[in-house]
Amino acid sequence: MSAAQRAASMYKQVDLESSVATADKHQLISLLFDGLISSLVAAEHQLEHNNIRAKCDSISRACRILVGLQGSLDHDKGGEIARNLADLYAYAMRRLFKANIDNDKSIITEVKSLLMEIQSAWTEVPDVLREQQLANA
Repeated sequence: MSAAQRAASMYKQVDLESSVATADKHQLISLLFDGLISSLVAAEHQLEHNNIRAKCDSISRACRILVGLQGSLDHDKGGEIARNLADLYAYAMRRLFKANIDNDKSIITEVKSLLMEIQSAWTEVPDVLREQQLANA
């Protein structure tokens, strides 16, 4: 790794740490989704280039993030939605384990597509809440 690449990597880490330190709960989940999708994109790319070790690392990172997302669910307040998300995250992890064992890019792509839909819905939450507050005012 060149000096420029190391510097860029360190800058990204500082930027991420700064983002986490100042983020609210919604933003933290958004950061997790960003990291999750980024890991899946990396895994696809690494598999295409037969970089199996890096692919394993990226899938492992994605699974750790999924565990974090599962842990962030509030089953008391979230009810059925929280249960459905927990089931989806568990399904995604099972599929990623299979993708990792079989070196199957199509499974990674499937999981990434599902999770991007959830990520997209999550980014709309603040707008929906703001609209509800205005309607109730």
